[in-house]
Amino acid sequence: MNGAVPTAWALVPARGGSKSIRLKNLVPLAGRPLLDYGIRAVQAAGCCARIICSTDHPDIAARALHLGAEVDPRPEALATDDANVNDVARDLLARLGATAPLPEWIVLIQPTSPFLLPGQVTDLLAAAAADPEARSGQTIAKVPHNHHAWNQRDFAGGRTAFHYAAERARGYNKQLKPALHVFGNLVITRASALLAGDDFFAQPSVGRLIARPYDMDVDGPEDVVLAEALIAAGAVDLSFLDGTP
Repeated sequence: MNGAVPTAWALVPARGGSKSIRLKNLVPLAGRPLLDYGIRAVQAAGCCARIICSTDHPDIAARALHLGAEVDPRPEALATDDANVNDVARDLLARLGATAPLPEWIVLIQPTSPFLLPGQVTDLLAAAAADPEARSGQTIAKVPHNHHAWNQRDFAGGRTAFHYAAERARGYNKQLKPALHVFGNLVITRASALLAGDDFFAQPSVGRLIARPYDMDVDGPEDVVLAEALIAAGAVDLSFLDGTP
Protein backbone atom coordinates (compact mmCIF):
# COMPACT_ATOMS: atom_id res chain seq x y z
CA MET A 1 0.00 0.00 0.00
CA ASN A 2 3.09 2.24 -0.19
CA GLY A 3 2.75 3.42 3.39
CA ALA A 4 0.76 2.83 6.50
CA VAL A 5 -2.58 1.11 6.11
CA PRO A 6 -5.28 3.67 6.87
CA THR A 7 -7.48 2.76 9.80
CA ALA A 8 -10.77 1.39 8.54
CA TRP A 9 -13.99 -0.02 9.89
CA ALA A 10 -16.41 -2.03 7.79
CA LEU A 11 -20.09 -1.19 8.09
CA VAL A 12 -22.57 -3.86 7.00
CA PRO A 13 -26.09 -2.38 6.77
CA ALA A 14 -28.59 -5.26 7.00
CA ARG A 15 -32.18 -4.36 7.79
CA GLY A 16 -34.70 -7.11 8.39
CA GLY A 17 -37.30 -5.52 6.15
CA SER A 18 -37.23 -6.13 2.41
CA LYS A 19 -40.00 -5.68 -0.15
CA SER A 20 -38.46 -7.75 -2.95
CA ILE A 21 -37.50 -10.85 -0.90
CA ARG A 22 -38.48 -11.51 2.71
CA LEU A 23 -35.37 -11.32 4.91
CA LYS A 24 -33.27 -10.84 1.78
CA ASN A 25 -30.02 -10.51 3.71
CA LEU A 26 -30.41 -14.12 4.87
CA VAL A 27 -31.69 -15.61 1.61
CA PRO A 28 -29.65 -18.71 0.68
CA LEU A 29 -27.24 -18.19 -2.22
CA ALA A 30 -25.33 -21.30 -3.31
CA GLY A 31 -25.76 -22.81 0.13
CA ARG A 32 -24.92 -19.85 2.39
CA PRO A 33 -26.82 -16.73 3.46
CA LEU A 34 -26.36 -13.64 1.31
CA LEU A 35 -24.99 -11.82 4.37
CA ASP A 36 -21.96 -14.12 4.47
CA TYR A 37 -20.34 -13.09 1.22
CA GLY A 38 -19.41 -9.49 1.97
CA ILE A 39 -18.41 -10.18 5.57
CA ARG A 40 -16.19 -13.08 4.54
CA ALA A 41 -14.61 -10.94 1.79
CA VAL A 42 -13.64 -8.12 4.16
CA GLN A 43 -12.40 -10.63 6.74
CA ALA A 44 -10.20 -12.23 4.09
CA ALA A 45 -8.93 -8.78 3.07
CA GLY A 46 -7.73 -8.27 6.65
CA CYS A 47 -7.68 -4.48 6.42
CA CYS A 48 -10.57 -3.44 8.67
CA ALA A 49 -10.04 -3.17 12.41
CA ARG A 50 -13.75 -3.70 13.06
CA ILE A 51 -16.61 -5.21 11.09
CA ILE A 52 -19.93 -3.90 12.37
CA CYS A 53 -23.32 -5.17 11.22
CA SER A 54 -26.10 -2.63 11.71
CA THR A 55 -29.41 -4.47 11.93
CA ASP A 56 -32.83 -4.42 13.50
CA HIS A 57 -33.50 -8.17 13.16
CA PRO A 58 -32.45 -10.85 15.68
CA ASP A 59 -31.83 -13.54 13.05
CA ILE A 60 -29.52 -11.27 11.07
CA ALA A 61 -27.76 -10.29 14.29
CA ALA A 62 -27.27 -13.95 15.20
CA ARG A 63 -25.79 -14.77 11.80
CA ALA A 64 -23.45 -11.76 11.91
CA LEU A 65 -22.19 -12.83 15.34
CA HIS A 66 -21.70 -16.38 14.04
CA LEU A 67 -19.52 -14.95 11.27
CA GLY A 68 -17.42 -13.07 13.80
CA ALA A 69 -18.75 -9.58 13.14
CA GLU A 70 -19.92 -7.12 15.79
CA VAL A 71 -23.59 -6.17 15.92
CA ASP A 72 -24.87 -2.64 16.41
CA PRO A 73 -28.64 -2.63 17.08
CA ARG A 74 -30.24 -0.35 14.50
CA PRO A 75 -32.25 2.50 16.08
CA GLU A 76 -35.95 2.14 15.24
CA ALA A 77 -36.03 5.49 13.47
CA LEU A 78 -33.34 4.26 11.07
CA ALA A 79 -34.94 0.87 10.38
CA THR A 80 -37.71 2.04 8.04
CA ASP A 81 -38.02 1.54 4.29
CA ASP A 82 -36.99 5.16 3.81
CA ALA A 83 -33.92 4.95 6.06
CA ASN A 84 -30.79 6.40 4.44
CA VAL A 85 -27.52 4.50 4.85
CA ASN A 86 -25.68 7.82 5.17
CA ASP A 87 -27.75 8.60 8.27
CA VAL A 88 -27.14 5.10 9.61
CA ALA A 89 -23.38 5.60 9.29
CA ARG A 90 -23.45 9.06 10.85
CA ASP A 91 -25.53 7.82 13.78
CA LEU A 92 -23.15 4.92 14.37
CA LEU A 93 -20.06 7.13 14.17
CA ALA A 94 -21.54 9.69 16.54
CA ARG A 95 -22.40 7.04 19.13
CA LEU A 96 -19.23 4.96 18.87
CA GLY A 97 -17.04 8.03 18.65
CA ALA A 98 -18.09 8.95 22.17
CA THR A 99 -16.21 5.93 23.55
CA ALA A 100 -13.56 5.01 20.95
CA PRO A 101 -11.28 6.75 18.44
CA LEU A 102 -12.92 6.83 15.02
CA PRO A 103 -11.29 5.31 11.93
CA GLU A 104 -10.11 7.25 8.92
CA TRP A 105 -12.28 5.23 6.52
CA ILE A 106 -15.68 3.55 6.58
CA VAL A 107 -15.91 0.59 4.19
CA LEU A 108 -19.53 0.01 3.20
CA ILE A 109 -20.15 -3.71 2.75
CA GLN A 110 -23.54 -4.18 1.09
CA PRO A 111 -24.94 -7.72 1.37
CA THR A 112 -26.61 -7.29 -2.03
CA SER A 113 -23.12 -7.27 -3.63
CA PRO A 114 -22.14 -10.92 -3.04
CA PHE A 115 -19.29 -10.99 -5.57
CA LEU A 116 -17.07 -8.57 -3.68
CA LEU A 117 -13.49 -9.84 -3.59
CA PRO A 118 -10.92 -9.32 -0.81
CA GLY A 119 -8.46 -7.84 -3.30
CA GLN A 120 -11.00 -5.24 -4.38
CA VAL A 121 -11.26 -4.01 -0.78
CA THR A 122 -7.50 -3.68 -0.32
CA ASP A 123 -7.02 -2.19 -3.79
CA LEU A 124 -9.63 0.53 -3.24
CA LEU A 125 -8.22 1.45 0.17
CA ALA A 126 -4.74 1.63 -1.36
CA ALA A 127 -5.95 3.88 -4.18
CA ALA A 128 -7.65 6.22 -1.72
CA ALA A 129 -4.60 6.27 0.55
CA ALA A 130 -2.46 7.29 -2.43
CA ASP A 131 -4.66 10.33 -3.11
CA PRO A 132 -4.65 12.67 -0.09
CA GLU A 133 -7.48 14.74 -1.60
CA ALA A 134 -9.82 11.76 -1.95
CA ARG A 135 -12.84 11.88 0.32
CA SER A 136 -14.27 8.60 -0.95
CA GLY A 137 -13.52 5.74 -3.32
CA GLN A 138 -15.71 3.38 -5.30
CA THR A 139 -15.46 0.42 -7.60
CA ILE A 140 -17.06 0.91 -11.00
CA ALA A 141 -17.91 -1.30 -13.99
CA LYS A 142 -18.38 -0.47 -17.65
CA VAL A 143 -21.97 -0.03 -18.81
CA PRO A 144 -22.96 -2.73 -21.31
CA HIS A 145 -23.67 -1.22 -24.73
CA ASN A 146 -27.38 -2.05 -24.70
CA HIS A 147 -27.74 -0.37 -21.29
CA HIS A 148 -25.91 2.82 -22.27
CA ALA A 149 -27.84 6.02 -21.45
CA TRP A 150 -28.09 6.93 -25.14
CA ASN A 151 -29.86 3.63 -25.84
CA GLN A 152 -32.56 4.14 -23.20
CA ARG A 153 -36.18 4.55 -24.25
CA ASP A 154 -39.29 6.30 -23.04
CA PHE A 155 -42.50 4.27 -23.04
CA ALA A 156 -45.99 5.79 -22.86
CA GLY A 157 -49.34 5.04 -24.46
CA GLY A 158 -48.02 1.83 -25.95
CA ARG A 159 -45.29 3.62 -27.92
CA THR A 160 -41.58 3.85 -27.33
CA ALA A 161 -38.84 6.23 -28.49
CA PHE A 162 -35.24 7.04 -27.64
CA HIS A 163 -35.02 9.39 -24.67
CA TYR A 164 -31.77 10.84 -26.01
CA ALA A 165 -32.73 10.71 -29.69
CA ALA A 166 -30.20 13.28 -30.94
CA GLU A 167 -27.35 11.68 -29.01
CA ARG A 168 -28.38 8.21 -30.22
CA ALA A 169 -28.33 9.42 -33.82
CA ARG A 170 -24.73 10.59 -33.37
CA GLY A 171 -23.66 7.53 -31.40
CA TYR A 172 -25.43 4.71 -33.17
CA ASN A 173 -22.71 2.17 -32.38
CA LYS A 174 -20.67 1.56 -29.25
CA GLN A 175 -17.48 2.99 -30.73
CA LEU A 176 -19.18 6.39 -31.06
CA LYS A 177 -20.61 6.52 -27.55
CA PRO A 178 -18.73 8.04 -24.61
CA ALA A 179 -17.57 5.50 -22.04
CA LEU A 180 -19.95 5.36 -19.09
CA HIS A 181 -19.75 3.35 -15.88
CA VAL A 182 -22.07 2.13 -13.16
CA PHE A 183 -21.46 1.44 -9.49
CA GLY A 184 -19.43 -1.71 -8.96
CA ASN A 185 -19.69 -3.39 -5.56
CA LEU A 186 -17.90 -1.26 -2.96
CA VAL A 187 -17.65 2.28 -1.65
CA ILE A 188 -15.34 3.65 1.05
CA THR A 189 -15.66 7.08 2.61
CA ARG A 190 -13.70 9.14 5.08
CA ALA A 191 -15.47 9.17 8.45
CA SER A 192 -14.82 12.91 8.59
CA ALA A 193 -16.72 13.42 5.32
CA LEU A 194 -19.76 11.55 6.61
CA LEU A 195 -19.76 13.45 9.89
CA ALA A 196 -19.53 16.71 7.94
CA GLY A 197 -22.80 15.86 6.21
CA ASP A 198 -21.53 14.40 2.92
CA ASP A 199 -22.82 11.11 1.57
CA PHE A 200 -20.84 7.95 0.86
CA PHE A 201 -19.87 9.25 -2.59
CA ALA A 202 -18.25 12.44 -1.28
CA GLN A 203 -16.16 14.22 -3.90
CA PRO A 204 -13.44 13.88 -5.00
CA SER A 205 -13.91 10.13 -5.28
CA VAL A 206 -11.28 7.63 -6.44
CA GLY A 207 -12.51 4.98 -8.86
CA ARG A 208 -11.24 1.46 -9.47
CA LEU A 209 -12.54 -0.50 -12.45
CA ILE A 210 -13.78 -4.05 -11.85
CA ALA A 211 -14.92 -6.68 -14.34
CA ARG A 212 -18.44 -7.86 -14.78
CA PRO A 213 -20.21 -9.83 -13.29
CA TYR A 214 -18.49 -8.86 -10.03
CA ASP A 215 -20.70 -5.77 -10.03
CA MET A 216 -23.88 -7.84 -9.74
CA ASP A 217 -26.55 -6.52 -7.38
CA VAL A 218 -28.93 -9.10 -5.89
CA ASP A 219 -32.28 -7.39 -5.48
CA GLY A 220 -35.09 -9.74 -6.55
CA PRO A 221 -35.69 -13.50 -6.79
CA GLU A 222 -34.49 -13.59 -10.40
CA ASP A 223 -31.15 -12.14 -9.32
CA VAL A 224 -30.67 -15.01 -6.86
CA VAL A 225 -31.22 -17.51 -9.67
CA LEU A 226 -28.75 -15.70 -11.94
CA ALA A 227 -26.14 -15.34 -9.19
CA GLU A 228 -26.35 -19.05 -8.40
CA ALA A 229 -25.97 -19.88 -12.10
CA LEU A 230 -22.85 -17.70 -12.32
CA ILE A 231 -21.36 -19.38 -9.26
CA ALA A 232 -22.17 -22.86 -10.59
CA ALA A 233 -20.60 -21.99 -13.96
CA GLY A 234 -17.40 -20.78 -12.31
CA ALA A 235 -17.89 -17.29 -13.76
CA VAL A 236 -16.79 -15.72 -10.47
CA ASP A 237 -13.82 -16.69 -8.31
CA LEU A 238 -15.02 -17.04 -4.74
CA SER A 239 -12.24 -19.36 -3.61
CA PHE A 240 -11.62 -17.21 -0.53
CA LEU A 241 -14.81 -18.76 0.85
CA ASP A 242 -13.42 -22.31 0.69
CA GLY A 243 -13.52 -23.93 4.10
CA THR A 244 -15.50 -21.16 5.80
CA PRO A 245 -18.69 -22.23 7.55
